[in-house]
Amino acid sequence: MDRNLALEAVRVTEAAALAASRQMGRGDEKAADQVAVDAMRTALNSLSIQGTVVIGEGERDEAPMLYIGEKVGLGDGPEIDIAL
Repeated sequence: MDRNLALEAVRVTEAAALAASRQMGRGDEKAADQVAVDAMRTALNSLSIQGTVVIGEGERDEAPMLYIGEKVGLGDGPEIDIAL
């Protein structure tokens, strides 16, 4: 894996963790998951990749975002399978 791409993957994880951490202690696990997914999707869509979610939040009918088969990234750069 390209070093820059590895650092971008870390930033995606960091964005999701920071977003979820703001929901800690509020007793709403679904809200924490939602903000983490939103942040992760935003971060993934800013990368110069042609990504496909292969392990995600579920099938397209079960998950509104980051579902299996969803395309992420800017559509240029390397083709990458994404496992969440």
